[in-house]
Amino acid sequence: MIKLYDYELSGNCYKLRLLMSFLGLEHEAEPIDFYPGNQHKSPEFRQINPLGQLPVIDDEGLVLRDAQAILVYLASKYDTSENWYPSSDPAILGQVSQWLAFADGITTTASAARLHDAMFYTQIDVDVARAGANKLFRILDEHLYFAELDGQDWICPGDHPTIADIACFPYIMLSEEGGVSRMDYPAIRRWTDRFKRIPGFVVMSGVFPAGPAVEKEAERAA
Repeated sequence: MIKLYDYELSGNCYKLRLLMSFLGLEHEAEPIDFYPGNQHKSPEFRQINPLGQLPVIDDEGLVLRDAQAILVYLASKYDTSENWYPSSDPAILGQVSQWLAFADGITTTASAARLHDAMFYTQIDVDVARAGANKLFRILDEHLYFAELDGQDWICPGDHPTIADIACFPYIMLSEEGGVSRMDYPAIRRWTDRFKRIPGFVVMSGVFPAGPAVEKEAERAA
């Protein structure tokens, strides 16, 4: 069984819980006290990930770090439909990869602002982080708007979301905790509403609500 070294309030860990739920994969969670315990920086955890970062998985002895890399691995290994990671379509695969890199930018901006406000990472320049997040949100909002005009619901072309959607979703949903509002980005808000209705969606407990329809869908998929 897959072991996930997990922190419940981490958006990057949540990405992996989302994909595993969508794929119906069971996993064992190994809780790591990220805040306030700083356990991810301990010598013991650095034996697992020398970078001292979450998430990490152990899949039958294969240890992987980095949320985006793990999304690629899990989708490639366990999604036989290739819906989440369409490896047989080079054009779509290239687009997925570019949006995975874009998701890293969301982490270094919107997530950084959240770390500053919610977890007291005072070394972060929060104004720079918020400005960077808003720049990325404007790019994504425009992209999603024009995708909708072409009849597309997701970040990459096709009838099914990909791991690019999973990679971008959590820290956009958590952005308000870092002082980055989504109110000026209507296409993003429509996209997040669609995302929360994917069968198998699970909420991030205690962070953002799903709403009755999504909760009912999540219970059905559990």
